[in-house]
Amino acid sequence: MRHGCDAFRDSEWEAGTAPEEETALEKNRLQAINIQAIGTIQTPFKEASGTPIQAVYAQGAEGRVVLYESFVSALDDIEGFERIWLIYWMDRVGRFRPKIIPYRDTKEHGLFATRSPCRPNPIGISVVRLIKRKGSVLHVADVDILDGTQLLDIKPYIPEFDAHPVSRAGWFDNPGVDRRRADERFHEK
Repeated sequence: MRHGCDAFRDSEWEAGTAPEEETALEKNRLQAINIQAIGTIQTPFKEASGTPIQAVYAQGAEGRVVLYESFVSALDDIEGFERIWLIYWMDRVGRFRPKIIPYRDTKEHGLFATRSPCRPNPIGISVVRLIKRKGSVLHVADVDILDGTQLLDIKPYIPEFDAHPVSRAGWFDNPGVDRRRADERFHEK
């Protein structure tokens, strides 16, 4: 029997074959995925307009990550990391759009070639600087997240795995606009 991160259901493993791609896609459309928040992110950004569009543009903006009590022991040893990934639910974005004009350009692009928040599953990721831990609270800097956002997960940032500075970045290698703060284009009003 398969457990945890294995992608296929037990019956598919027992049969010895994975489902056909089309059948798997149809099953995924019907399958609900349960995700629970593990805490809340507190930041100075109350609305999308004016929020940094990426953590690198946050200019030291500070926030707090408050974990629910049942997850506090999972923070053990986090203090040794300078940066951490925050994975969160973007609850105030507008509906999914397959084509958008991103903050950093004037041309339309496919959503998956952008960092736009209007995703089919509004999951956000940000690398923030860890200042300190105090019990269930992480004090962080370089936040680009709206206040009150629900936290889904935390992972350590490891330069050996997470940094690829010489990688091609598609249209972003020559962006049409040097915008670093959000406007309201992707959020519900």
